[in-house]
Amino acid sequence: MADQRDTADRFLPRFDGAGLVTAIVTDASTGVLLMVAHMNADAIERTQATGKAHFWSRSRSALWRKGETSGNELTLVEMRVDCDQDALLLRVRPAGPACHTGRRSCFYRRVEADGSLVFLDDDAHS
Repeated sequence: MADQRDTADRFLPRFDGAGLVTAIVTDASTGVLLMVAHMNADAIERTQATGKAHFWSRSRSALWRKGETSGNELTLVEMRVDCDQDALLLRVRPAGPACHTGRRSCFYRRVEADGSLVFLDDDAHS
């Protein structure tokens, strides 16, 4: 039997045991995958209220707004939820690199079959 979230017309996030949902972040203009983070109820509320992406830092146990120190904010264009409401897709307009390394995307390395990493140079330090 399907959970009511599968067919609901209401946003009913399914948080995990730590109170988080996974948030996939893409550039609304290009579709490029920028980053993956986590959001709790406060982060979702702040993102919706301000139009700026907020996340929950698992390592710092703190709410944070992307770009609060770097200036590389993510302006929300659209928030989508998956079928069972345990993952979010944030389509954003980035104001600079999304990755803390200075790259446009956090996904700048490809994993090879032998376990080595190949650096992709499509956006090396934007």
